[in-house]
Amino acid sequence: MKRIINILTLLSLSAILAIPVVTQAAEKKAKNEIVMKMGSKVHLFHSSDVEAQKEIAVNDVLPVYRMNMKTRQETEVGAVKVLSFMGKHYFEAEIIKGEVKIGDIAKKADASLLVQPAK
Repeated sequence: MKRIINILTLLSLSAILAIPVVTQAAEKKAKNEIVMKMGSKVHLFHSSDVEAQKEIAVNDVLPVYRMNMKTRQETEVGAVKVLSFMGKHYFEAEIIKGEVKIGDIAKKADASLLVQPAK
């Protein structure tokens, strides 16, 4: 009987201590859910120096896709217009259609670019 009481005490204590961790995780997830709307400027990150710059030109309109992790399906959620080059690995673009989240992917041919908010 004493052993059961000790186990229940430890379980309730661990549950009380875990509550702040769960609420902090929920806040972090909400911050990652930033939605950028039409007219917002974004940065498009690519990892290749040459390939993406050959395929993508200023004023190109690229569809933006979001990956559903459960079904592994891509869904088109908007479009961006490329405004300029920004260094070796970035393009500056403007959202012209839909609502885009951080981590969505803009695509053209073989190039895939990660969407990030403009700073």
